[in-house]
Amino acid sequence: MGRIVEHDGAPGSDRGATEAWLSLAHAVGLAADHVRSEHSVAPGTRFAVDAYVTFARTKPWIEAVASSLTELFGPPVMQQRVAAILEKYPWIDPGGLAYFERRIPRAKRDAELALEWVLHEAATPEVEQRCIAALRFKCDVLWSILDATALACGLVK
Repeated sequence: MGRIVEHDGAPGSDRGATEAWLSLAHAVGLAADHVRSEHSVAPGTRFAVDAYVTFARTKPWIEAVASSLTELFGPPVMQQRVAAILEKYPWIDPGGLAYFERRIPRAKRDAELALEWVLHEAATPEVEQRCIAALRFKCDVLWSILDATALACGLVK
């Protein structure tokens, strides 16, 4: 339940991550309606995200949680990205980076909890192998998103 509140917000509390993400979009000059429309989402990115959502919905809980262990490596990368954005794009309102600034400690916490749970629940070699396969799948999803984005931006031909 905590992750849902973090993303969607709660009545009387600070805004959720979805609103913080839209603030980032605004800070870089994108209209919230345009972002919500998903008009500019690359087809390969949409496909990869849909594949991941389907995976998480249809696989056993332990595999879905194991796939989230990519978050173990997220916080340092997010810290580097925030620093690079502030350095290279001074025109971006730093307030728009609240999504990442709030997500860094939460990602660390979420990954540690997920790892502890997976290590406890993966009680057989077969389940361990399914968890490893789930993590590999998530890495493939993330690579596909990067590739699709690079292609859509003209960085690769």
